Amino acid sequence: MADEALLQPATVVAVRDLTPTVRSLEILPADGILPFTPGSHIAVQVCINGRPDRRHYSLLGRPEDGCYRIAVRRMPHSRGGSIFMWDLREGDALAVSAPRNAFPLKGGGSAYLLIAGGIGITPIHAMAMALADAEAPFRLLYGVRSRSDAPFGDALATRLGNRLELVVEEEGGLIDMAAAFAPLPDNGEAYVCGPMGMLEAALAGWRAAGRPAERLRFETFGNSGHRAAQPFIVRVPDLGREIRVEANQTMLDALDAAGVEVLSDCRRGECGLCNVDVVACEGELDHRDVFLSEGQKAEGRQLCACVSRVAGGSVTIRTGYRPL
Repeated sequence: MADEALLQPATVVAVRDLTPTVRSLEILPADGILPFTPGSHIAVQVCINGRPDRRHYSLLGRPEDGCYRIAVRRMPHSRGGSIFMWDLREGDALAVSAPRNAFPLKGGGSAYLLIAGGIGITPIHAMAMALADAEAPFRLLYGVRSRSDAPFGDALATRLGNRLELVVEEEGGLIDMAAAFAPLPDNGEAYVCGPMGMLEAALAGWRAAGRPAERLRFETFGNSGHRAAQPFIVRVPDLGREIRVEANQTMLDALDAAGVEVLSDCRRGECGLCNVDVVACEGELDHRDVFLSEGQKAEGRQLCACVSRVAGGSVTIRTGYRPL
């Protein structure tokens, strides 16, 4: 991404545990922060297996806070990003990009419905605060596995009151998308961020209600799939390569480490630039992107290398890249 190409030095100025698995970090760039809007994120340079990489984190709070504040969940099967971030301490140096917003709160609706699942609360949190400040009509549905797994639950309840509904899986709670969308006015807007299953349910419910696609906006995180991540083999016959993809590694990262070039951009399964052709598959394709349509996923002829995987076998692909 062009505006994320340049990183600037920054310092971690505060670290705080929000839950046993979610940690808040406050980051101050050397030249100060730049303005940002709800839904914005920054890229942070991390080091994984001795190699530099980038991870994207949604911004919490407001520019007036004077720093960039993010929340990072420690993932049990981390590819290395969350481990790196959790090792940071106050005073540590790192490099971050300028804010970028690929999930903006556009406004213009008569009412708003915000839906978050797990760590998907991070961009939704900023939207809720902005709508509350503007005294706009909205509701926030926040789905979590347990009450202790809701890093902003108490603060949101204090700020939002009955505009917040905490839906707890351990207590039998499950977000009913049809029921959630039903009271929203025709020109209302919905914003959703959560795991793949939640996004698919939201998309299906929105379409079933006959609502305009442009009034549903969503963001995902690429570590959520239908199957647990496991190692698999990717074959690139055009280049004579067979590469093992570890459980904590993306196919794109494995290809890149092996010197197989694949175009990429967002690395979150949204832009489709890393989409490759599937020649053959032994196992089950686990699509974790929001770029391909449901029909394309069912056909199984394409795969977004940055997030999608194979469960229980191997995949043979054609990247389109030809060495000179």
